[in-house]
Amino acid sequence: MRALRSLRGGALVGGAVVAAIGVLATASAQRDPGPPEALTAEFHFARMIYTDYQGRGGLGWWAQDWPDAEEHFTQGIGRLTRVEAGLPVAVDLLDENLFDYPWLYATQVGYWVLSDEELARLREYLLRGGFLMADDFFDESEWVPFQETMLRLFPDRPIREMSDADEILHVLYDIDKFTQIPGLRHLGGYGGGYSGGFRGGGSGRGFGGNYVQGLPEPHWRGIYDDDDRLMIAINYNQDVGDAWEHADDSFYPQPMTALAYRFGVNYIVYAMTH
Repeated sequence: MRALRSLRGGALVGGAVVAAIGVLATASAQRDPGPPEALTAEFHFARMIYTDYQGRGGLGWWAQDWPDAEEHFTQGIGRLTRVEAGLPVAVDLLDENLFDYPWLYATQVGYWVLSDEELARLREYLLRGGFLMADDFFDESEWVPFQETMLRLFPDRPIREMSDADEILHVLYDIDKFTQIPGLRHLGGYGGGYSGGFRGGGSGRGFGGNYVQGLPEPHWRGIYDDDDRLMIAINYNQDVGDAWEHADDSFYPQPMTALAYRFGVNYIVYAMTH
């Protein structure tokens, strides 16, 4: 696998040795992360720090599932691919180091309130070859603010449903895009929260089991550039980050975790090769 390119125009160093695949970042992410450590690998999971609605407390909505989601997934990248994965990072949209990370993850995107300056930087990042994975938002109440933000970002580029033939669904793993990946809070029934077990009876969507019931229909959508390169992968009515976060928890369904890892790996391989 070739080394990731920097969006600044140069090539990132590839082949550096990571001390151990289980080594985790110890520094806490902040609104201003400060100068990042030197890039040590061809890939770093980069979480977007953004301006959001108040209400979550702590670091903000951008930090949902942090740091377990990226720590678990980064270890999985090392097991499932030849991609050399370094420590995860959190990067502000206005940080000059943004362009060192060609793959960007944003969660709870129904709660972001991006400024004009943040949007301009994100637009530049994507048009220079960057890739954004937007995850963990549900229902019309969260779709509307996300869609409004996309219209501000790219008023001339529609949001499209991914087709079965979309390359990103087959670049490494062949993925059934109609299988839903729920959040932990959905395992006891949509809106009811997790209560220590799965709800019985009925017909839950996904893997023929009763893992989830009553969830809104899942969608895999995207925004593409002029060459039909996927710039923004949109996991709507999905929570892939929760499946990564709870990969080691016996109460989260293993088949859904496995699917979430395949999605993530496909997104990374696509971003590295397009």
